[in-house]
Amino acid sequence: MHPAFLDDATQMAPPRAVLTRFEDGSFTLRSPEALQPYARCVGDWLERWAHETPQALALAERDARGDQWRSLAYGELRAQVGAVAQSLLDLKLPAGQPIAILSDNSVDHAVLMLAAMHVGITPCSLSSAYARSKDSSRLHSMLTALQPSLIYASDATVYAPALRGFAGDTVIKVFSHHAGACPGAVPFQQLLDAQETPAVQQAFEALLPDDHAKYLLTSGSTGRPKVVINTHRMLCANQQMMAQTWRFLSHEKPVLVDWLPWSHTFGGNHNLNMVLCHGGTLYIDEGRPVPGLIDKTVRNLRDVKPTMLFNVPRGFDMLLPSLEADDALAAEVLSRMRLAFYAAAALAPSTWQRLQALAHRVRPAQPLWLTTSWGATETAPAVTSAHWPLDGAGCIGAPLPGIDLKLVPNGSKLEMRVKGVSVFCGYRNAPQETAAAFDDEGFYRIGDAGYLVDAHRPEQGVIFNGRVAEDFKLSSGSWVSVGTLRVDLVSELAPLVQDIVLTGHDRDEVGMLVFPSAAGTSDLGKLQSTLRTAMQMRRNAGAGSSQCPVRALVMTSPPDPDAGEITDKGYINQSAVLARRAGVVAALYAPSPGADVILADKANA
Repeated sequence: MHPAFLDDATQMAPPRAVLTRFEDGSFTLRSPEALQPYARCVGDWLERWAHETPQALALAERDARGDQWRSLAYGELRAQVGAVAQSLLDLKLPAGQPIAILSDNSVDHAVLMLAAMHVGITPCSLSSAYARSKDSSRLHSMLTALQPSLIYASDATVYAPALRGFAGDTVIKVFSHHAGACPGAVPFQQLLDAQETPAVQQAFEALLPDDHAKYLLTSGSTGRPKVVINTHRMLCANQQMMAQTWRFLSHEKPVLVDWLPWSHTFGGNHNLNMVLCHGGTLYIDEGRPVPGLIDKTVRNLRDVKPTMLFNVPRGFDMLLPSLEADDALAAEVLSRMRLAFYAAAALAPSTWQRLQALAHRVRPAQPLWLTTSWGATETAPAVTSAHWPLDGAGCIGAPLPGIDLKLVPNGSKLEMRVKGVSVFCGYRNAPQETAAAFDDEGFYRIGDAGYLVDAHRPEQGVIFNGRVAEDFKLSSGSWVSVGTLRVDLVSELAPLVQDIVLTGHDRDEVGMLVFPSAAGTSDLGKLQSTLRTAMQMRRNAGAGSSQCPVRALVMTSPPDPDAGEITDKGYINQSAVLARRAGVVAALYAPSPGADVILADKANA
């Protein structure tokens, strides 16, 4: 059983795809639907809703005490954007130098970002983890690469210390709170106090679709972070692609509760832009999918009752215990929810099943649609959409209108490459990296792999098959498909395991670094026994060496976000964990392993 709106062509585009095969074994997929006209620039959305629905709620965040929502209607948002845009023009910032935003999502963050884009100044939201880290060298290297003309953060007492030692002495510093703690800094309120002049509208009308709208930094999961150019055309075209697919957006304004950081494309482009494009409402969630903060997310979800829920798999894993333990809470949270959407990492089948079971229990007459998309920072971001009923996790959907998806043989996999109007033009000031990012036909090499759900029915979409760069070979030459195996194991070991990092590059056997959940931590003996049994069952079932871990170590410390082991989007960074815990990996494969190493063959002495 699935929601009826999925069969209604006025609310959801029917699944369609055109497949073209080539002699070298590669093939392309595209939508037969042409991309319709889209906005000239991001500011066009704000101008529209400020004129048509000036009283409609645009943005909200908790006040300092956390009791009430501070909110801005579209008319108010446009007025603040105009005032700050005027202040930016008055500052006569050097051309070609962006604005750097260091702190988490907030109303002021949004106002500054939109104001800059409104008058042709490029903002770049950096992960707040850079500024909160004990080691500020990475932040300084990012700022040196960006050469910003202005740096903003919410609170000088929190973020100003990270700027000490940064050589940008001429950079203007702006803070919403405690600006006096940083000598020479400008209070954000001062920018809001300006009176907008015709100069703002003149600068806005001069914007072109291919002007730089914003910069985003890649997550660095497969290499050093690069500065990705996002143009207005990319961002606006991508929202039009989604609007032609999720047709209900034309008459149902989205209401979101969202924590996903605007320093990444999922939160900053997919979610925030969807709200702005359709005149919806975004409640900024101060919670996070981590112990101690997830309760804030639960409270906000109960208060707002969003129409859609966007999250990473870890976020759903953290939410589920609270919702499963309280049917009344779950019923409130899901009461208006049309869909639950996951992206940024693969969803474990166990999480999918738990979400479906929860929805069936608290709202049996209204099935919850679970869906996903796939893309990257360089694609603004959505390339595909799974806009039909799915039986489980894995399918990432089919290409959106205006996108060509090419699958090319690469080792044991099919590498996915992308071409289309929402694909970036290149990395900022990095011609060599830009050239390497594209193949001879102009397709962007995204680095992920996939394969068709059904070779004879391309409209059924593509199965995500992990990152090409994450996979490794055992010493036998057998390839280990990290993405697929990791998801299978996390699902098998739920609810005792939060995540797993696979080991074994150039070794004889696959191993596991296991990050336990709260349930696994509280019963370590059960977790160890379950791990051993799971490994034995795979071996006894005849799983090959590439599918059968034979040794495991339970980690005593969680993944460290400051060290890059967990990204801002909440997924685990396999390469960073392996590099940082190289000594642990060595202990896992020691000839005489310690008592903490769990072996499939036998109990340790």
